[in-house]
Amino acid sequence: MKDYEVYSSLRVPKNLKVIVRLDGRAFHKLASDLKLTKPYDENFYRVMAEVCVNLFKEFSAIFAYTFSDEISLLLDNLPFDGRVEKVNSILAGFTSSSFVLHYGADFKKPPAFDSRIIPVNETDILRYFKWRQDESWINCVNSYGISYLKNMYSNDEANDKIKGMKLNEIHELLFQNGINLNDVDTYKKRGIGVYRKNKKIEGFNKKENKNQTSYRSYVYTDWQLPIFNEEFFKNIGAIK
Repeated sequence: MKDYEVYSSLRVPKNLKVIVRLDGRAFHKLASDLKLTKPYDENFYRVMAEVCVNLFKEFSAIFAYTFSDEISLLLDNLPFDGRVEKVNSILAGFTSSSFVLHYGADFKKPPAFDSRIIPVNETDILRYFKWRQDESWINCVNSYGISYLKNMYSNDEANDKIKGMKLNEIHELLFQNGINLNDVDTYKKRGIGVYRKNKKIEGFNKKENKNQTSYRSYVYTDWQLPIFNEEFFKNIGAIK
């Protein structure tokens, strides 16, 4: 009967870095059930950052990135021998469980994430994360825009109005009404990143009888991400 299993032998090609993207399922309904603060709920983003840290540590990632209800995980060594069904099912399940664990709420319906695998070469890494960070900015403008319009119109009217507006028009509308998106928290515009940094440690080497400097890596959650560029990804060891 094992031969009946669909995709059981499908594996990701070896010697490639891989991005696993995890997206929340029907999180617009979840946001309503949890009565999340609009346009941005700080506790929700704290939880998403904690989930990223869990994923980063559990699967030895190079970089984790989140905005809204999605997470992108950059991996050098794919677990489970690259078996697609295992990677997708276990990472989606792990992410869902981590979210529930950190949120600690009584959910009306169990939260769930889906998972997809994106093999990339080195030149794709910056392009991919720049694409997602651009999407984070679009999400920021739209979130503030719809939140502002819903203070003035019904939900249906606000949704209809924003559908017909370009990004720069929403930005200008907000600016003219005292909301400068340049002043909002960086993570709302650019997302949150998790990666390893080195910490300088000063000590005394008794054997050699002298002061000694060493460096120890630790997992760092970055709420002040720069606009992604090649230098950033070189610094975190994602590209050469």
